[in-house]
Amino acid sequence: MKKALLALGLAVVAGQALSAQEVVEELAVVQEVTTVEDASQGYLFNRFKDNWFITAEGGANVNFSEYTSHRDLKDRFSPQAALYVGKWFSPIMGLRVGLNWAQLKSLSDFKDASGVVPGQPTVDGYYRQKFNTLGLNFDAMLNITNWWCGYKPNRGYNFIAYAGGEGVFPFEKSEMGGKYHFFKDKVLALRAGIINSFRISKQMALALDIRYTLYEGITDVVGGNRSWNNISANLALTYNFRGRNWSAPIVPVCPEPENCDPLRARLDAANRRIEELEAQLKACLERPVERVVETIKAPLATVYYPIGVSRLSAENARVIKAVAAEMAQHPDQKYTVTGWADNFTGTDAINARLRKNRAAGVEKVLLRNGVNANQLTIVDNNTNNLHQDLGKKCASLDRAVTITENN
Repeated sequence: MKKALLALGLAVVAGQALSAQEVVEELAVVQEVTTVEDASQGYLFNRFKDNWFITAEGGANVNFSEYTSHRDLKDRFSPQAALYVGKWFSPIMGLRVGLNWAQLKSLSDFKDASGVVPGQPTVDGYYRQKFNTLGLNFDAMLNITNWWCGYKPNRGYNFIAYAGGEGVFPFEKSEMGGKYHFFKDKVLALRAGIINSFRISKQMALALDIRYTLYEGITDVVGGNRSWNNISANLALTYNFRGRNWSAPIVPVCPEPENCDPLRARLDAANRRIEELEAQLKACLERPVERVVETIKAPLATVYYPIGVSRLSAENARVIKAVAAEMAQHPDQKYTVTGWADNFTGTDAINARLRKNRAAGVEKVLLRNGVNANQLTIVDNNTNNLHQDLGKKCASLDRAVTITENN
């Protein structure tokens, strides 16, 4: 019963859902669909050959270290220049590699150190130094403006942060012969900076690059001083190759029908009806179901016979006598005595005779032991076996007589 109610409720809800779907389909009246780039859906990574650039820059740097601090600040500035090639992998992330030249000024505590300028007066007992570096560097770049404010291809200003490393080769010009020679140390430098980029055109940009560089391990330049802090400022000019902009995902734009109020009202009504039916179905399913239990009264007594026998055995006779004593105490109670025979052996005539004789034998014993004849109904059951559902293997259980109480 409960399954039937569930199926009925689901069918009603499904019918209402179809009605709501029809309303939705009417809302989506076939119209011309246009497409547009939607930046809110994210940006595509362009092809590898797109978004490349080349940058040339030049400026000045100044050192801050233990020895250099004895030198006047205005006497520490030196020129530098660099050339980079890079690529933006997205509007936010990029990478550049380049070749960097810088002239560095410092002080040394011994006269014959590399880079010491002969004939220059000492500064607080230290000797003036000036030498060059040639470095191969790489930087990972992050466009903060595009990250925080969203990508705009024609934005006039971009704030870019970067960090990277540089392999530095110090060298100087020999006083004898004017030849350049590299120092024995190969220095690893760490660098980080910010780029203030101003758009000139879609191809060109002018920028101010402010950078901090940490040099480590120039031991033959300044004895014992293995760490140099360097700050530089550079003007940079960048050329962007073709494939400069970024493409946002293409999404469809479906205009709404001019007057949707009636259809929306129908859709709201259908949804409310669905909610009501679901509530009714839930209440129906939660309602307790009355269970009707059908009781089958067991026989008061059952006696069994061997195959082909209708005479009571002495043991079964004692059982019937005991049952008769109980029956005699209730003279108003009626009883049915039924004779049974299995239908798997013997002929119909033999089985009919066995049923009749078995019931008659039990009746005689009951009457002799105080049971009134008007209490008994004798039945010769020739239609079913007592245990017909058990099959031939239990045929012996069908060779019996049962005594049952009438309702």
